[in-house]
Amino acid sequence: MTLIGVPRESYGGERRVALTPTAIPALKKSKLDIIVESGAGVAAGYADKAYEAAGARIGSREEVFAADVLLQVRALGANPDGFASDLAMMRGGQIVIATMDPLSEPAAVSRAAQAGVTAFALELVPRITRAQSMDVLSSQANLAGYKAVLLAAGALSKIFPMLTTAAGTIVPARVFVIGAGVAGLQAIATARRLGGVVSRYDVRPAVKVQVESLGARFVSLDLDAADAQDAGGYAKAQSADFYARQAEKMGEVIAASDVVITTASIPGQKAPTLITADMVERMAPGSVIVDLAAERGGNCALTRPGETVDHGGVLVLGPLNLPSEVSFHASQLFGKNVATFLLNLVDKEGALAINREDEIVKGSLLTGGGVVVHPAVLERLSPREGASA
Repeated sequence: MTLIGVPRESYGGERRVALTPTAIPALKKSKLDIIVESGAGVAAGYADKAYEAAGARIGSREEVFAADVLLQVRALGANPDGFASDLAMMRGGQIVIATMDPLSEPAAVSRAAQAGVTAFALELVPRITRAQSMDVLSSQANLAGYKAVLLAAGALSKIFPMLTTAAGTIVPARVFVIGAGVAGLQAIATARRLGGVVSRYDVRPAVKVQVESLGARFVSLDLDAADAQDAGGYAKAQSADFYARQAEKMGEVIAASDVVITTASIPGQKAPTLITADMVERMAPGSVIVDLAAERGGNCALTRPGETVDHGGVLVLGPLNLPSEVSFHASQLFGKNVATFLLNLVDKEGALAINREDEIVKGSLLTGGGVVVHPAVLERLSPREGASA
């Protein structure tokens, strides 16, 4: 029987857990055995006894790392501080399934290959219909968009909804969301529920219908971005000239906004700078910017990852790992994603049956047989690193 291990996360401040008790029955039904490190789910609100009641065993970290397959929220490059100690406990032939930030940290992938670890990066699961229930990027971005609006509401010197009282009428807050991916769409919906007047811009004109269906106004900047998204639906990087013209046109919208939420991120690249210091200075004191791209360097020139910057009375928030702040539900969604992914790798008897011709496997498999196998990661490795893998 294949043994699945769920360790406590070693990334600093990470409160999520890779598998929750609700996801365990489906794995047990597929003849998989599960061992969870003691306390692994406590920070997310899942006690050891809940795992035991669902059919999992509780064990030490050493026992968990002896499993055939490890499920983690963050591994390799997505866990830069804890990766070395985790890797030292792994063994050749072991499978690791997690988010891994492989395009930004290809050297970590190379080290895992040298150790003989077979690594699957969940963020590289292709956006196809069959893989929708495995999409950790969407499930976690959804929560990040929700939480971003709550952060803005808490920091803003105004309230979101229109309020009519005997003392006068309060106009609703004007919210501008940049980027119409999953996080951005959830930010729109949440800001609307709080009563804000929401407008939205995205480099991809195709998302206009989605934006308007949520009750927001789609801002058109009359820029040529016909090649704005890749085959997976993600935004593509544009030229420096495009971003310069975009900034010029966007400045007026930002200046008139009480809240700006930015979500523009390019996988494996530094986030594009969309808001300059000059734009921030045109905003009214008391306004708020929440930069969801802070982990990638930020969409605002003034963003400091993990900090709040006060620039002339305008607050620029650079939150990190927002899904971890709603760890109960973030873990629940992540656990469903990872369990579905895992079930795609086993046969009816619970034995590992990795089909490298499968589109999902091909898109997410980073290492195998002691070498790096993912083309996009190989492109980012130096010839020496690629050869040593």
